Amino acid sequence: MKRHIITIIALACVVYAHAQSITLKECIERGLENSYQIKMVNNDEAQAANNDTWGNAGAVPTVNATGTYSGAIRNNGGHTHSLNSSIRAEMTVFNGFSILASRSKLEELHRAGTIQTRIAIEDYVASLASEYYNMVRQAIHLKNLDYAVALSKERLRIVQARYDIGDNSRLDLQQAQVYFNADSASSLKQHELVASANIRMNKLMSNSNLNEHILAADTSIILLEQLNYGDLLQNMLETNADLLKAETNMTIAQLDKKSVVSRNYPYIKVNAGYGLSWNNTTSRHQYGPEFGATVGINLIDGTHRTKQRNANLEILNAELAADELELELRANLEDFWQAYQNNLRLLALERQNLLTAQDNYEIAYERYLLGDLSGIEMREAQKSLLDAEESLLQVEYDTKICEISLLQISGKILDYIK
Repeated sequence: MKRHIITIIALACVVYAHAQSITLKECIERGLENSYQIKMVNNDEAQAANNDTWGNAGAVPTVNATGTYSGAIRNNGGHTHSLNSSIRAEMTVFNGFSILASRSKLEELHRAGTIQTRIAIEDYVASLASEYYNMVRQAIHLKNLDYAVALSKERLRIVQARYDIGDNSRLDLQQAQVYFNADSASSLKQHELVASANIRMNKLMSNSNLNEHILAADTSIILLEQLNYGDLLQNMLETNADLLKAETNMTIAQLDKKSVVSRNYPYIKVNAGYGLSWNNTTSRHQYGPEFGATVGINLIDGTHRTKQRNANLEILNAELAADELELELRANLEDFWQAYQNNLRLLALERQNLLTAQDNYEIAYERYLLGDLSGIEMREAQKSLLDAEESLLQVEYDTKICEISLLQISGKILDYIK
C-alpha cells in the first residue's frame, strides 16, 4: 500500500514537472484571443460600428428604378402594348433635427458597444486572474501536503528502525503508518484539485484540449505594492466602464427626446427622377426629367405630448440609474478596501505564526529523535506547521482576490496585461 501511494505521487509530480509553464499575462493574452464570449462581444461591437452611418440616420437619398410592361389582346384581334420605366431619387432635407439626433444616437450606440466590449474583457481578465491564482494556491497546497508526506515518511522510517531494535512498540509503528497513509491520501486528493483547477483554466482560455497541463510560472501568490484608496476612488469615478456606460445611456435618452421633439418642426423633402413611357396604340414616346418638393408639418398628434413626457421620464431614470450605480460602486469599493486592509494585517500575523510553527517543529523533531517526545506530540507539532502554512496561504489568496476586485472596480484590471 505504501509503495503504491508513493508511486502515484511520484508519477503525478513527473507529469506536472513537464507541464507547460505560463505567466498570468500569457494566459490572458491566449484567452482573449480564443475566448468564444469575447469573440461574440467583438461581433456585437462590429455590428454597432456598421450601423453608425449617415445612411442609417436617414441623411442619404433613396434611389429606386422601376419598369413595368402591360399588354392586352382584344376580341377584334387588336393588340396593345405599353412600357413605363423611371428612376427616382428622394431625400429628406430637414425634419426638425431628427437626422442629426439619429446619427448622434448611432454614434452613442457604437460607443456603448465599445464600452460593453471593455466590460466583457475586464470581467474575463478578473475571472482568469482569480482562477490563475487559485491554480497557484492549489499547487502550493499540494507542495505543503507532499512535504507533510515526506515528514511522515521520515517519522515512519525512524519508528520502524526503533521497532526493529525493540525501542518502540508495534502500536507506535502502526500509528506512524496510519499517519503516513492519511497524509498520502490527502496528497492524492489534492492532486485531483490541482487537475480540476487545470481544467478550469483550459476552459477559461477556450483550449480545446481541456487536459493540457498548465503550470503557473508564479510559485507564490505575489501581491502588488500596497494600493491607495484615494487613487482607486478617483480612477473609479473617471474610468469605471459601468459608469461610462451609464453616462452613454443618459446621452441616448436625451437624443431620444430630441427625436420626439423634432416632430414640432416642419419637414422638407425633395425628389427628382427621369421617366420613359411608350404605347403602341399611339406610337408616342414620352420621356424627361421629373422633380418636386414636399413641405409639411404635423399639426395634431394625440400621442406626441405623451411621448415627450415619457422621454423626460426616461432621462430622469437614466440619471437615477447612474447615481444608484455610483453609490453601489462606492459601497463595493469601500467593502473590498476594508477586507483588503484587514487581510494585510492578517498576513503579518500569519507570517509570524508560520515562523513560530517552524521553530516549534524543529524543536519537537530534535526532542523526538532523543526520545523525549511522544509520537502523538510529534504529530501535533507537524499538524501545527501544516495548519500555519495553510492559514498563511488562504490569507494570501483572499488578499489577492480583494486586490483583483479593487482593480476591476477602479477600471485598472487591465494593468495585468501591461
